[in-house]
Amino acid sequence: MYMTSDEIRQTFLDYFSEFGHAVVASSPLIPAGDPTLLFANSGMVQFKDTFLGLEKRPYARATTAQKCMRVSGKHNDFENVGPSPRHHTFFEMLGNFSFGDYFKKEAIQFAWDLLTTGYGLDPQRLWFTIFEGDSQIPPDEEAARFWQEVGAPPERILRFGRKDNFWQMGETGPAGPNSEIHYYRGEHPNDPAHNRAELVNGDGDTTLEIWNLVFMQYELRSDGSMVALPKPSVDTGAGLERVAAVLQGKDSNYDTDLFQPIIQHTLELLHQPPSDYEKRGASYRVIADHARAVTFLIADGVNPSNEGRGYVTRLILRRAARHGQLLGFEGPFLGDIIPKVIELMRGTYPEVEQRRDYILRTVRAEEEKFLQTLRVGSQMLDDLIAEAKRRGVTEIAGQDAFRLYDTYGFPLDLTREVARENNMTVDEREFRAAMETASERSRSASTMGKVDDVALRGYRSALEELRAPGRLGGRGVKYDPYQGTRVETTVAGILQGGKLVESIGVGERAQIVLAETCFYVEGGGQISDIGTIIRAPRESNGSGDWEFRVDDTRQPIPGLIIHSGEIASGRARGGDKVVAEVDAARRLDIMRNHTATHLLHAELRKVLGEHVQQAGSLVAPDRLRFDFTHIRPVTADESAQIQAGVNQAILENYPVQPYQLPYKEAIGRGAMALFTEKYGDVVRMMEIDDISRELCGGTHVQTTGQIGLFHITAEASVGAGVRRIEAVTAKRAYEELQKGMRVLEQVSARLRVSPEQVGQKLSTLIEQVEARDKEIARLHRELAKRQAQGAAQEQVQDVDGIKVLARLVDAPTLEFLREQSDYFRERIGSGVVAVGAVINDKPNLIVAVTPDAVERGLDARQIIGAAAKLIGGGGGGKPTLAQAGGRDASKLQDALDFIPAIIAERKYK
Repeated sequence: MYMTSDEIRQTFLDYFSEFGHAVVASSPLIPAGDPTLLFANSGMVQFKDTFLGLEKRPYARATTAQKCMRVSGKHNDFENVGPSPRHHTFFEMLGNFSFGDYFKKEAIQFAWDLLTTGYGLDPQRLWFTIFEGDSQIPPDEEAARFWQEVGAPPERILRFGRKDNFWQMGETGPAGPNSEIHYYRGEHPNDPAHNRAELVNGDGDTTLEIWNLVFMQYELRSDGSMVALPKPSVDTGAGLERVAAVLQGKDSNYDTDLFQPIIQHTLELLHQPPSDYEKRGASYRVIADHARAVTFLIADGVNPSNEGRGYVTRLILRRAARHGQLLGFEGPFLGDIIPKVIELMRGTYPEVEQRRDYILRTVRAEEEKFLQTLRVGSQMLDDLIAEAKRRGVTEIAGQDAFRLYDTYGFPLDLTREVARENNMTVDEREFRAAMETASERSRSASTMGKVDDVALRGYRSALEELRAPGRLGGRGVKYDPYQGTRVETTVAGILQGGKLVESIGVGERAQIVLAETCFYVEGGGQISDIGTIIRAPRESNGSGDWEFRVDDTRQPIPGLIIHSGEIASGRARGGDKVVAEVDAARRLDIMRNHTATHLLHAELRKVLGEHVQQAGSLVAPDRLRFDFTHIRPVTADESAQIQAGVNQAILENYPVQPYQLPYKEAIGRGAMALFTEKYGDVVRMMEIDDISRELCGGTHVQTTGQIGLFHITAEASVGAGVRRIEAVTAKRAYEELQKGMRVLEQVSARLRVSPEQVGQKLSTLIEQVEARDKEIARLHRELAKRQAQGAAQEQVQDVDGIKVLARLVDAPTLEFLREQSDYFRERIGSGVVAVGAVINDKPNLIVAVTPDAVERGLDARQIIGAAAKLIGGGGGGKPTLAQAGGRDASKLQDALDFIPAIIAERKYK
């Protein structure tokens, strides 16, 4: 049954929707709230906390089409993309999930029915694998029985070990046995000689895995142990690209309607016939895959950079650009490919269309930058080959090949190809070793601040202990930072060293868990509240008063909020009735800055363009910091516009309204969501008139007028395609403006003009200084020429038939020193000129050799290298011109006097 990829995706979602599954939108590629993953690499990532029992959802079963990336760690397909017909960096995973609702029997029934009825696949082509068991986990005979019950023949149910039939998301986290469904793609489904068991998980792609049913039963700990999850659950994944290949009768994923329009468009741009794809298919596949990956990465806020997730975007983009060069593109071309990707994907993922302009601008800038480095890399490779030939070596060092790959984006196969053209090889063993070393660093970095698993277990244990006797409700700590800054509550528990203790005394640090709290927990860029927890005299009942000073508030796991700090007086005990009070003045300053951040975001989009997206923020009591996507500096005029717009909104005193509403409704009303935040089905939307609507869990002022004043203090780049604005509000904004006014008044007094005339006066003075600088430079050049013209013939020495002029001159800069070397070289016509000058208290030398002298064997680099040793320095350059600096200016004349001797020691023909 032929189906388009859109039909396959929709059929999957519709099928599970009919069986009570909530259709959940794909989460961004950045795993919000999960520091253990670089990217979402499977459909279950957004449900991880649900599987662990740390998060409650309003539904017990769900289905998704999830955007995924596999480019690091255990799930890394990057090197296979291009040569392989079925590996990808970006792909879509279709999945259905049960959170303690149904388990193996229903999951197997659903899969069988959808594949054989919904997609119309021939059961004779299907094979099923289960976990055979090991010393730690028993064999999954239960799954085998259920497959037989739905109609699978026993001989088509195969058993494999952990490598094939045990799934884990990462080094830690949910895990369990899985059952894979494989599809025979050959021409003889009814012939056991062809459609045979050996092909399952065997060599070749005749029989291909198309769906994986994971039976989530365990949590894998960092020590290798496994514990049972609160409720057995189901996580399945069917790669859309593979299913499309099967249903469209294609041997390669790249021949489906997901990729062929991109490949055909690339052929058209190159003016190549379809046969070129047959000849150079790997490069076309790389471009098709990587264009999709780059589009979605940038759409989800992952801009090219030199570290973290951004490094992956840069690596993928540059690999695509390099393969474009191999195919014949001479300049940037990805900006012509990506619109085709957007055209194909915008129906399912509207964000790629919404961010089209920014994606294209970012890709263009990055590709242009890469083409420059590519030229440098090519020259570097040429130099490596030339040096190797000079030394009589026939192998390029693996470290050099890796540096080409890592720094300039040169794939190993390209270096190998160029080396082969020069009858050379590459030390690939050393290359692989360097690659592995870098991969180890990458794996360490990819944890992105990995959570301490031991501490996490301690918090989970504490939460359960506090829930059991009813000190905390089923949902944990009651959290409401929005209704005020003071609450009367009870100490549910006290933690020290990750364990519950009965009491703490003066000077002891601990973490107090309250039954209810009004302290804000850091999130969305807003820092946590501080304040006090006090047992008042009227509440003491003879047990004594005490005060605990809170210096931080955190939520290590859902449901558990901890107030970190130190006992200032008395002795605190679990069960005490207390008053928890936030530092209200500090909270108000934070709220001013948070609401100002929303106004700033809106003005940035208004002034700079709709491509602007928040890329990070900090909301503190004394300042705000806002990172946003934009590829060029904000001009002074734009900054003034932005600042004026924010202050106008403050003057208008707009109401700041919070709303609780379904996520889809909020997005439908134009609310902006952040890629790095994790949202539930019901969200909190902050609305400021028609200016701003954002999903936000932070605290805000009631009206914009409470902000008082807004002032930008800095704007700068923090990475490729990301800018940062820092600003202050209220009292601190006033102080900054007053400081600026005092400086302005001082300057105006010195210039003897009014503050309004300072700009014009400074412009006049600068023009005068620049004119004088030009005149001084002209006089220096005139003096240099006269020095050259006045050089006496007797100052030119004859060294073995070579004219040599070595002279100390007066030069204020290196540029003038180079000009003087040019004048003297013209004066002598043929030979060697050496000039020296003390510039900024440092000795400097320049040696110039005329081309005919170079042909006789002279080399300016060798001459200056020997002379520079006398001034305690070194230098380099070209055979015709070299430059050196040193530390000892007193030896400069000695170095110049030594140059004829250096030349005399050379042997010439």
